[in-house]
Amino acid sequence: MEQQIIALIARDRLEIPLSSMYQKIKKAKAKDAKGLAALVKGLDGQEFEGTRAYAYVDREDKDRARGMKEAVSEFAQQFPDYGAILLGKITEKRKIAEEHLYFGVNTGCRLTTDDYITALQSTGLSEGTARTMYPDLINVSRKLAREREEERSTIVGKYAVDGKTLNEEE
Repeated sequence: MEQQIIALIARDRLEIPLSSMYQKIKKAKAKDAKGLAALVKGLDGQEFEGTRAYAYVDREDKDRARGMKEAVSEFAQQFPDYGAILLGKITEKRKIAEEHLYFGVNTGCRLTTDDYITALQSTGLSEGTARTMYPDLINVSRKLAREREEERSTIVGKYAVDGKTLNEEE
């Protein structure tokens, strides 16, 4: 069981820098794409063909599924009495209880490099790639982290007040 807890701690600590890097890349990608689309639209043929890359802008009309809010609003207009009941059910708040698993490293103990390498390999990386990435990831993790001696937790279940387990989507 201790090895499973260590793996959870390693994954939790690696999640912070990886998530941070993902968010930065996602924002930069969106900004790059919007800027490039504007440049490409400025071209007469609305197309760029380089020696190594190409880009073009194409508008596609697609039918999309109606959104839940739009469907409920339309239903409420067609059937005002039932619509009011439905809207009431949607806005009704439900009390839930969350079950947390708390975990941490004992005072004076540390995770080893191999603990982190194993966690990285569990994502599908080769051992060599994991060992190459580890030093930079752990440095970013330490820079982003507050004091790491605090107890951490993760939600492992949600329950309605009556004690029934809620669906994962809720």
